[in-house]
Amino acid sequence: MLDIARLRLTMELRGSGVTDARALGAIEKTPREAFVPEHLHDQAYENVALPIDCGQTISQPLVVALMTQALDVGERMTVLEIGTGSGYQAAVLAHLCRRVYTIERHAELHRVAIRRFAALRLNTIVARCGNGAKGWPEAAPFDRIIVTCAAPVVPDTLVDQLRDDGVLVLPVGAVDRTQELVRIRRTGTSTTTERLGGVRFVPLVPSEGKP
Repeated sequence: MLDIARLRLTMELRGSGVTDARALGAIEKTPREAFVPEHLHDQAYENVALPIDCGQTISQPLVVALMTQALDVGERMTVLEIGTGSGYQAAVLAHLCRRVYTIERHAELHRVAIRRFAALRLNTIVARCGNGAKGWPEAAPFDRIIVTCAAPVVPDTLVDQLRDDGVLVLPVGAVDRTQELVRIRRTGTSTTTERLGGVRFVPLVPSEGKP
């Protein structure tokens, strides 16, 4: 039953403008039901955001697919994710690149996510609990950075951790209104910005006292 629902979702994503075959393939390989509470398993492949612990959500599959597509991840790349949440986006990315570094400020979400990664044998994901706004400087530079929470402005700290010709995808804007998904490409010391459409995300909140 879930396999049929997963196939139906993939077809819906294609019909909604997701054309990247690798991104779609990664979503097909990732069991979304493993990242939602058990009582929501029957909704795992509906194209909607679902609640998880700590007042957070697992993003709508279309948003995950569009952000993954916008990253244009190569198989030899390293990717930094800010906001592990349920772990679903990191799991999708793990099928596409060499290594994923992911940071979550909520300790409980971090603990649950790493258990999920272990259960699914996603050994190329490195996770830690900390302040995502600071990035992961000791592992930088990154080929790609994805932020799954909204920042009021583009964080210079994250742009600085991009490799030359690296790409940063994130939602920008106030939490109480629709934000804008943007793609930023770094070339030397300059950047170019492309606007990709409206989204709604929880805020990027620095965690006091965390590295």
